[in-house]
Amino acid sequence: MTTPRVVIVGHVEWVTHALGEVPGRGHIADLHDAFVEPAGGGGVAAVAAARAGAQVCLLTAFGDDFPAERCINLLRGAGVELAAARRPVAQTPVLTITDVAGERTIMVVGDRLQARAADGIHEAALAGAAAAYYTGEDPALLAEVRARVPMLVVSARRRADLVAAGITPDVLVGSLSDPDEDPRDLPDDLRPPWIVQTDGRNGGVIIAADGARSRYLPAPPPGDVIDTYGCGDTFAAALTVGLGRGLSVADAAAIGARAGATCTTWRGGIGPT
Repeated sequence: MTTPRVVIVGHVEWVTHALGEVPGRGHIADLHDAFVEPAGGGGVAAVAAARAGAQVCLLTAFGDDFPAERCINLLRGAGVELAAARRPVAQTPVLTITDVAGERTIMVVGDRLQARAADGIHEAALAGAAAAYYTGEDPALLAEVRARVPMLVVSARRRADLVAAGITPDVLVGSLSDPDEDPRDLPDDLRPPWIVQTDGRNGGVIIAADGARSRYLPAPPPGDVIDTYGCGDTFAAALTVGLGRGLSVADAAAIGARAGATCTTWRGGIGPT
């Protein structure tokens, strides 16, 4: 099995995960069993890609406080190479509350910290990459990734960046049930060869450029489902690794489905490292 170099472009958040119920307006919630981890779209995807067997570089930005240093050390400990700008701000704090059904509510405080083309750190990070997953927020950096990486997967949440950059990814990936990830508003001339839409425990849909649709099967979780945080980015990262190995979209989606299902069996996003 080949070991592709995969670049993840995205943000890292310093996330406190707790169990409990989201309070009503004006009420107080008593949360319990809290723990912290470096997560967010970029952090979760980078660790998931490393777990899937890739050589991973995370192209991101960090703050200048103690949580930022903890994020850096923990991600490196999980086998992730970092190409990161530093910002004179706090690492973005996040609180997630997971209820008894395993559904999570996420509260983000402040802006996501993202790498930008103007940082000048992307060329070395992208060198030799077989594939990239983009969940960043800089159209200029997205264009640089497209120019240097043969297989580009983009989060459907970043459709505005595709339009602003005027580029077409190889695969657009998002959730079938999330209106913020609906690809139908993408201009026809920017529609990718493949769109992959996840559908939770029902598997998902693969849409070809000619409109042909097929379904990929769900993967059974290897344990009890306890938390859905990070499943989407985990799926996308594993999909990207599969495509970086030269697999078909269907076979890569099957790898993504297994990774996403496994992610539901632990609390938080990055899991055991």
